[in-house]
Amino acid sequence: MAIGFQVGMNYYPIGSGDFLYSFFSTVAFNLEHKKWGKKYPYIMKELYQGTLKSTHINSAIKELSDIQEKLSAHSPDDIVWDIEDLKKQPPWGKNIADTITTLANYFITCDGEDFINVFERALIDAKENQTDLIIQ
Repeated sequence: MAIGFQVGMNYYPIGSGDFLYSFFSTVAFNLEHKKWGKKYPYIMKELYQGTLKSTHINSAIKELSDIQEKLSAHSPDDIVWDIEDLKKQPPWGKNIADTITTLANYFITCDGEDFINVFERALIDAKENQTDLIIQ
């Protein structure tokens, strides 16, 4: 079942729940030293629970920018599909496009868009409309 970000009446498709969990797992493992939400509490704790409050959107935008910068220093080989089972691999294994050069551009939505760009658009939409961002 596909999931996405809901911002008011706007919906940003992402892909499977496993795909989104992989993003969170990759961030926690590679950027937070396996301590989920320690460095990025708004994205990794609040949003992960389902809803990012409108009052925390600006903080989440800053977190996402830092995540993107830090992930760009990691190779695609550093992907974590499931932090609870590090042996699990993405369904496509290591068969990825040549255009994927770092973890910052590893995640591609079900619509073929860069996940971090879609995430950023959803956050900006939520900021402009002063509304919550919901994982739907």
